[in-house]
Amino acid sequence: MSEETTCHSFVTRTSCPLCHEELIINWQGDDIPYFGEVMHISSRCECGFRFTDTLILAQRDPVRYELRLECMEDLNSRVVRSTSGTIRIPELGIDVEPGSISESYITNVEGVLDRILNVVMTATSWSAEEPEKYSLGLDIQQALRDAMDGKKELTLIIEDPLGNSAIISEKAKCRQLTPEEAEHLKTGMIVFDTSSSAMEVDACDPDHSITD
Repeated sequence: MSEETTCHSFVTRTSCPLCHEELIINWQGDDIPYFGEVMHISSRCECGFRFTDTLILAQRDPVRYELRLECMEDLNSRVVRSTSGTIRIPELGIDVEPGSISESYITNVEGVLDRILNVVMTATSWSAEEPEKYSLGLDIQQALRDAMDGKKELTLIIEDPLGNSAIISEKAKCRQLTPEEAEHLKTGMIVFDTSSSAMEVDACDPDHSITD
């Protein structure tokens, strides 16, 4: 079942959803300044399956964070993006939605923009034969680079129906999502049941999507 090493670090065992061999899940507690206690969850199987997430231990309501990126200092604001978090940049028409293979991460705003830039670069290369989409992809890439250089203002939004994501900044606007707003968001959750050695995957699109 579990082997507890400290009050904030332990492991559990289940079966891999792909190869059905034993899968060890590592749980590591952490304390994020100005935000509170979280639990980092990670597992990796020899067959290639892996899963990571960051759970906020306090009970959270569905939440929406918004940060206007106006200066270089804003790029250093910490971002907690859980597997249930949707990221939006409305000026560029970008929505990054969670899927069943989503991974959580803790980074800063610049790191989020860099992740999105890499995805846009890949999507742009796939549209090389479609001039209109290719041109749009190049424009979005340049806008992201300008924002990371402090030359362009953008708005970063994170919405999380489970309350496990956040933008940690005094400038960030935070409000609770209405039940209707939360209902329309994907969660991307993978739920481990260590008592039955089973895994449930929520039935949503397994791919991150970026739309214009």
